[in-house]
Amino acid sequence: MKRRIVHVVPTLGRGGAEKQLVLLAQHLPRDEFDVHVCAISQSGELAGELERSGIPVTVIGKHFKFDPLSWMRLRRYLRELKPDLAQTWMFTANAYGRAAAISAGVPKIVASERCVDSWKAPYQLAIDRRLARRTDAIIVNSRGVQDFYAENGIPPDKLRLIHNGISPDCDRSLGRAELLAKFELPENARLMGAVGRLWPQKRVKDLIWATDLLKVVHDNTHLLIIGDGPQREDFERFREHINIEDKVRFLGARNDVPRLMPHFDLLLLASSFEGLSNAIMEAMVCAVPVVATDIPGNRELVVHGQTGFLVQVGDRAGLARCAYKILEDPELGRRLGEAGCQRVVSQFSIETMVQKHVALYRELLG
Repeated sequence: MKRRIVHVVPTLGRGGAEKQLVLLAQHLPRDEFDVHVCAISQSGELAGELERSGIPVTVIGKHFKFDPLSWMRLRRYLRELKPDLAQTWMFTANAYGRAAAISAGVPKIVASERCVDSWKAPYQLAIDRRLARRTDAIIVNSRGVQDFYAENGIPPDKLRLIHNGISPDCDRSLGRAELLAKFELPENARLMGAVGRLWPQKRVKDLIWATDLLKVVHDNTHLLIIGDGPQREDFERFREHINIEDKVRFLGARNDVPRLMPHFDLLLLASSFEGLSNAIMEAMVCAVPVVATDIPGNRELVVHGQTGFLVQVGDRAGLARCAYKILEDPELGRRLGEAGCQRVVSQFSIETMVQKHVALYRELLG
């Protein structure tokens, strides 16, 4: 008999956690699990991928930070669906979703923590600790996330480490000349990519500053920033303030990142905290060397000097210096990229990620 699994997530936009949810839902064995997905606040670009895979998607429609009516709708949905197990993703779903699942009498509840959430206030961590008592397992995607939640009072025996998974395929359907023409870049352009939501944690100003340093010695270097968010206007004003509009492009949220990624000479990530960066994994699978901050999560992907470089948070000169090494020495960039590709393909496969989830579900469901 199939066991019914429902995944509860805040939205279905193109975030890292959402991508992992979709990969998991699509690859769970259909002869064993009846998979459903519920978005609490709103739908998004990834809903179509789920529906094309035959996975039902329900949107609850939460409109306010504290929205009792949406919580009641979510509880009613869970009572009617009668899942054997509910898995929630990220804080909104981990709070609203778990509370609703408990009230609806869902037999087994699993939460997913995807980041070193240093932004959380004491009351939010208190909610996490309280709900953990009624949670059967809490999946974390890196040792850094595991350590963070253990240090903040989550019982270590409830924390299960399952790394993100990545497809080994790199999309090379877009030619470099076509990409350069698309964004009106010169033929000799060296491309640095940055991918992620434009939140404070991403420290995009550090990337812009590093590009400004690099242009002194590499005038053909361009930074392409992919993603959107509440700080975009601030970052654009900063770019204009230091007169580097011609070297830094904001491309917005895009669906073609896999086609652009192979043409980056390197990927930059300046975040102050992460879980396990999908952007880094996507770069590594395309043999693109990575320069990233030396924080938990990044250390599990980037081996300093072997698959890329790690620098301290806020070290703008360090970002520029490491990028310069790669831009100056194409052979070094090739070696770092190939080693990164081998590492991520061998250790962070979708198959391993799915198998570990399946094993956990079987353990909990009996």
